[in-house]
Amino acid sequence: EAVQTGNPDGLQRLFVRLTQDMVKLLADRTKDGYVFRTDLRLRPDPGSTPSAMSVNAAETYYETIGQNWERAAMIKARQIAGDSEAGALFLKNLAPFIWRKNLDFAAIRDIHSIKRQINAHRGGTTIAVAGHNVKLGRGGIREIEFFTQTQQLIWGGRDESLRRPATLAALAALAGAGQVTDEAVEELTGAYEFLRRLEHRLQMVDDRQTHEMPGDDEGLTHLAVFLGFKDAQGLSDELLTHLSRVESNYAHLFEDAPSLGGQGEAAGNLSFTGTDEDPDTLETIEKLGFTEAKAVSGLVRGWHHGRYRATRSERSRQLLTELMPVILSAFGHTPDPMGAFFKFDEFLSNLPSGVQLFSMFHARPELLDLLAEIMGSAPRLADHLSHHPSILDSLLEADFLKLFPEPADMSGDLSHLLERAGDYEDVLNESRRWANDRKFQVGIQILRNLIDAETAARSLSHVADVTLDCLRLHVEREFVAQHGVIPGSEMAIIALGKLGSREMTPSSDLDLINIYDLAPGVEASDGPRPLSPSQYFARLTQRLINALTAQTPEGRLYEVDMRLRPSGSAGPIASSLTAFIKYHEQSAWTWEHLALARARVISAPAGLQARIEEAMTLTLIRERDGAGLLTDVAEMRMRMDKKHHSDVSWEVKYIRGGLVDVEFITQYLLLKHAPECPEILAPNTRAALTALMGKGFLDRAHGDILLGALGLWHTIQGILRLTVEGYFREDDDAKVPEALKQMLVQATASTGFGALKEQIRETAGIVHGIFTQLIDEPAAALDRRQEGT
Repeated sequence: EAVQTGNPDGLQRLFVRLTQDMVKLLADRTKDGYVFRTDLRLRPDPGSTPSAMSVNAAETYYETIGQNWERAAMIKARQIAGDSEAGALFLKNLAPFIWRKNLDFAAIRDIHSIKRQINAHRGGTTIAVAGHNVKLGRGGIREIEFFTQTQQLIWGGRDESLRRPATLAALAALAGAGQVTDEAVEELTGAYEFLRRLEHRLQMVDDRQTHEMPGDDEGLTHLAVFLGFKDAQGLSDELLTHLSRVESNYAHLFEDAPSLGGQGEAAGNLSFTGTDEDPDTLETIEKLGFTEAKAVSGLVRGWHHGRYRATRSERSRQLLTELMPVILSAFGHTPDPMGAFFKFDEFLSNLPSGVQLFSMFHARPELLDLLAEIMGSAPRLADHLSHHPSILDSLLEADFLKLFPEPADMSGDLSHLLERAGDYEDVLNESRRWANDRKFQVGIQILRNLIDAETAARSLSHVADVTLDCLRLHVEREFVAQHGVIPGSEMAIIALGKLGSREMTPSSDLDLINIYDLAPGVEASDGPRPLSPSQYFARLTQRLINALTAQTPEGRLYEVDMRLRPSGSAGPIASSLTAFIKYHEQSAWTWEHLALARARVISAPAGLQARIEEAMTLTLIRERDGAGLLTDVAEMRMRMDKKHHSDVSWEVKYIRGGLVDVEFITQYLLLKHAPECPEILAPNTRAALTALMGKGFLDRAHGDILLGALGLWHTIQGILRLTVEGYFREDDDAKVPEALKQMLVQATASTGFGALKEQIRETAGIVHGIFTQLIDEPAAALDRRQEGT
């Protein structure tokens, strides 16, 4: 504001350029060397701010999200060049940030949070001299400075005599004010002078910017002689004496403040203050299981700089500081610690505020464990949670981990939400939010092994049923406003595949067919923009598909596959009931009738539903050539195996003896025996197998094996669809995270991961044997007889 310029918009760019030029003059090496190494990282949030800032921006930062360690650093601030009046005014305005007049317990806790990120050792462990960091390591220069500065911050608000920028002068002032003992000042002063002298000698060797002791005996000996010691042992003894004194005074100063260093395997520093990476902190992070410790540290520093809304308040950052050991430990035990931590960072970035959440973690640590489990084990759930953090509130509800309500109750819930929506866009977003939250709830129950695969599949199918049925009404309402209605007409949605059989997984798409029925003699709709019946229902169907698949701010509902409609991709997107019946009487392939065995009407007026179900039943109980059916099924399975063949145990859908073989056996037997016993027809595979056994069309021993295999395949597939993209490669078993192994073992009630793999191989082999006995061998015998004739 003080600069006279004709280009005010270019001021920041100008001062940034001036700063960069100044640093270049000071720090760039020439044939004559350099002037000073120059570090600009003590400016506010250096990771996201320019190298020169306006006074207003800097003051706003310090007043709102300035951190404790920045308060401590600013104790040493003084204006050294440029406009002295402006510099003095800036430091004066900053004084309330550094020196707080009202000393209360909250302020003391706030100051102590600097130390509470650091696990101050109270003896019992040794410090290795070789490689020790004399600035950042245990008992080092930083601890002396923190010892001094934290006491200055606590008492300097009321006692101006303690506002000394130089460390040793400040220590003496603290002793004079009775805040520190003379003995402590004497020990810390001696240590500070020795460590600074040692630091100078380290950096004089080859002019290196280092604070680490040499890592070998030869280097230690050279340094010892350089400092005037006879040998390395003399230097080591002197150094360890000072380090232990600093460590003892530092730990004693904060002995009433609980340490936030980790416990057990996580014991060690967790300090995210200052501008330099703390080597002990990086080591602690690595011990917790993170492969990129600097990346983790960088993210945490960003949180403390208030880059997200959730961490901008002082209270939220204080809570976060206290939670860091618990957070890192929780995520370190997930199957993919780095991936889980990045997901958590994304989650934090979308939170409107952090105090409530962090307080919740304090009160309910098990919720943090669940969050880490989601972030590290279930990428689909993690994505939903990252974009919809408000659903965390639902996790606290008593019934969140209980079984789902009945479809009728869910339908009433969603219908009420959609009726309150402001417009069609709101309908799309509300339906997505509701359905995705319900799918998230099922996913959590799967993750926690609270429901079996059959219950999960049925719940996911109910969610899809209710969503389709409710959304359809609103799509039709919008469509009718433009095109009117076709008098006497009705439309139905038929589900096939996993939705038809109520066997959905967390990643299942929807196999759908739309069928309409017309009153005779109607040629067009009666709206402002009339359409012929075929156009009308084709466009209405496309609207429904778009409503399900369109990407909105709340994501999408489902992927939709319409290829199972009559004539597949070549046929109309919506079929009349007459055309549907004619197609299945005259033109349908055997594989289409197999698919129809899993079909059910999920949204239709009662009369149309009855007519469609009757038509499907008549198709399925029609007398057919047994030899042709057998041959067709065998050939279809062979072609599918050529296209999707897999020898990987975890690809339980396509391995021989896997899910596809169980489904083929079931559907083949249904088509074979339905003409004589229509009551065996059931879209659900388990129900159909049970019916086939009950009527004697399937040997009970074979049926029990197939039912057991079906449950095993559904359990494994459901967990893998929830937790990993794709499936494992056979030779990657050693890389399968331990938590995921345990999840699979627990869900399948196996005795161990190796035992589960053996169970998969044995089960697949037996099921393949049954398929061969019931289908492949009889089909091959038919071929031989036909070749013989």
